Amino acid sequence: MKKFYFFLLIGLPMGAMAQNSCATALPVGAGTYTVSAVNGPGFPTVICAANGNTNVTAGEWYTYTPSTNYTVTLTTDLPGSAGIDTRFHVYTGTCGALVCHSGDDDGGSGLTSIATFSAMAGTTYTIAFDNRWSSAGFDFQLIENPYVEPITPPVDFTATPVTISGSYSLATVDMNGDYLDDIVTVSGGSIQILYQQAGGGFSTVTYTTTNNGYLPSWSLAVGDIDKNGFNDIVYGDGSGVTFMKANASGTGYTESFTSEYVFSQRTNFSDINNDGHLDAFVCHDVDPNVYYINDGAGNLTYGQGGMGDHTEGGNYGSIWVDYDNDGDSDMFIAKCRGGGSTAAIDELHRNNGDGTFTEVAATANMANGFHQSWSAAWNDFDNDGWMDALVGASSSAEGTHKLMKNNGDGTFSDVTAGTGWDTNPSLNIEHVSFDFDNDGFTDVLGGGNKIMFNNGDMTFSSVDYAFTNGSIGDLNDDGFLDVRNGGTIYMNSGNANNWIKINLQGIQSNGNGIGARIEIYGAWGKQIRDVRSGDGFKYMNTLNAHFGIGTATEIDSIYIKWPSGKVDHIIDPVINESLTVVEGSSPLSLLEVNGKKITLFPNPASDVITIDNLSLLNPVKVTVLSNIGTEVMKQDKNDPKLNISALADGLYIIIIETASGERYSQTFIKK
Repeated sequence: MKKFYFFLLIGLPMGAMAQNSCATALPVGAGTYTVSAVNGPGFPTVICAANGNTNVTAGEWYTYTPSTNYTVTLTTDLPGSAGIDTRFHVYTGTCGALVCHSGDDDGGSGLTSIATFSAMAGTTYTIAFDNRWSSAGFDFQLIENPYVEPITPPVDFTATPVTISGSYSLATVDMNGDYLDDIVTVSGGSIQILYQQAGGGFSTVTYTTTNNGYLPSWSLAVGDIDKNGFNDIVYGDGSGVTFMKANASGTGYTESFTSEYVFSQRTNFSDINNDGHLDAFVCHDVDPNVYYINDGAGNLTYGQGGMGDHTEGGNYGSIWVDYDNDGDSDMFIAKCRGGGSTAAIDELHRNNGDGTFTEVAATANMANGFHQSWSAAWNDFDNDGWMDALVGASSSAEGTHKLMKNNGDGTFSDVTAGTGWDTNPSLNIEHVSFDFDNDGFTDVLGGGNKIMFNNGDMTFSSVDYAFTNGSIGDLNDDGFLDVRNGGTIYMNSGNANNWIKINLQGIQSNGNGIGARIEIYGAWGKQIRDVRSGDGFKYMNTLNAHFGIGTATEIDSIYIKWPSGKVDHIIDPVINESLTVVEGSSPLSLLEVNGKKITLFPNPASDVITIDNLSLLNPVKVTVLSNIGTEVMKQDKNDPKLNISALADGLYIIIIETASGERYSQTFIKK
């Protein structure tokens, strides 16, 4: 018999099997309750929370029927649950036909669970706790908050089951180079991939692997470390790191691991030293962070320190992002450590461009301290061309969500107040940002079974859904991003908004184009994306760059700024399709008039650069932009010689505008 607090249910049948099955679920209301153990034989088979149904053999059941509309918070993030890994599901419908309404796994601190959902008067909601991770007892609390009317969902999601096997289903990403997102599940002796097929559906292949190393018990990341066209995998485990390398035909994987002890948290692939080859980075929970440098042949050498050296660790959610628009990837770490430790202060490591990094969180106003955050969602939320950050809270005990606006000068401002994040009670270890409704503004999937939709003015509105965090990709190639929880795909139903999906193939840069900056221009102005391997905390999401453009019917141009420094420029691309860009295939260039080429020479240059045959274009304006799009100088429209001696070394773009309204551009290097 489970004891409960705050009120007594008069006349409730108190048989020994109460709450051990859906049929004998115990009615509850607002209050705090104790579950002595999860041992009921009636375990839930409809899974609403993340991480599938593996090892689920028992359950505990409750029902809740409000008399008034409420916005309800259900949580096990309580002192009585400390150290217990809980998971729950919330349903509507009857026992024989349960329908997911909410649920959570690991949304609270210390692997506890928390979700916020709408509960309507007279509707019965069935709550099931399972033993996916633990059968130990815990406390839970049901809180009735004032009802907040949900906004009309800009998109719906439809639950679509798929058959998977294995313990760690953490990735939705292309694995075979066709740019269609696949489903990846890892077990002790196998890797199962559901390859997405052109035209729809999946083809399942299971590869047998050795099992001498570590499994992705904490996180997983994907990237092509040897440029053979097939993606490799890094597993982050509580004791060490394992790499699974795809063979030259993509028909098998070879395991490699090192003996160093690494309490892995977030794993990433990034070209740390910008030599054109992917390296690996792993957040270390209890020591300085570690990395694996690629020798160019896919061989990785272990290193430690220089990017997060706190002796207590506390490193959880690393994400590689070009926050200062200088063309290389910097790294932010969302930190988690309780008890007032300085290991809880977030870190921002600026890339110096030479393989070294400088910790600048304090001067950038990103040293959020003495809170608990396992991840941060980075994107340009206001479309001003600079990456902003939502640093997500994972525990109500210490800290709240923080929305940090990039000021464009190396600093950030806390703009949380009034954005919707200051009143969002939902916590989670996983926060990621994508444009789920293709309106041209990136949203955030975090805790509470909801998406925080970007209103386009740096404010956000929450919409409840029947799923929690999972891996994200386009699993039916319709241009709208789907969310996958284990063996269920929540297919995005889409809307009338237009979109483009951009796939990259690096040549001089790494093969996936990880670290590239993509910019699109149109009637809305500008949007940007960084290509990343490993955002949020544990999942691996698509490597394809998705842009929604709302009701706009065309894109003027796309700039792809590769890690190598090369820039590809695509004019007037087709919308509502995928665009694959090979590095160097569409270089910024001028043109030929009457058999005479308009060219730049010398290039590179140190003092003066000449635009040969400039007068043939009848120019009205000549400007020079930095590689981040900032105007750095103007030139007399009739003077073909540009004095660039005062410019810093780097990549620049010359823009020539003509009397007929045409616009031509070419890159050059100042050295």
